[in-house]
Amino acid sequence: MTFNPLHPTAARRRRSGFTLAEVLAALLLMAIVVPVAMQGLRVAGTAGEVGQRKMVAARLGNKVLNELKVTGQLQNSGQTGVAQDRGINYRWTVKNQPWTQDTLSQMTVATITVSFLVQGKNYDVHLSTLTAPQQQNANFPGMGGQGIY
Repeated sequence: MTFNPLHPTAARRRRSGFTLAEVLAALLLMAIVVPVAMQGLRVAGTAGEVGQRKMVAARLGNKVLNELKVTGQLQNSGQTGVAQDRGINYRWTVKNQPWTQDTLSQMTVATITVSFLVQGKNYDVHLSTLTAPQQQNANFPGMGGQGIY
């Protein structure tokens, strides 16, 4: 069989590859898409890590609030500490302020702020609870001096 350059299958074989322009266009597209996709994956990973650590910080903050309430130390403002979970430090601070929503109750808002780092950036979780005045016990005003049993 002889090679005939005018034969349709031979001409099609010579034109079946990619041209230089097509290859360069594909490389340019990849040079644009790959960094954008990598940035998206990094942002998604950071968001997942922040969400997980916020959940842990909320759990630890709730635990500290409960411990301080049970021991009677929740009324003391300005308390600080560090809690650890899986080798990660969570710094906490308690702050007390008067509750201004109901001036007759004289209650206090105790707020704990739990701070943590993710990739060099600081994040906070705030938890609050209402506390009765320290001198008030189980006898509530308006109950005729009767406690709740």
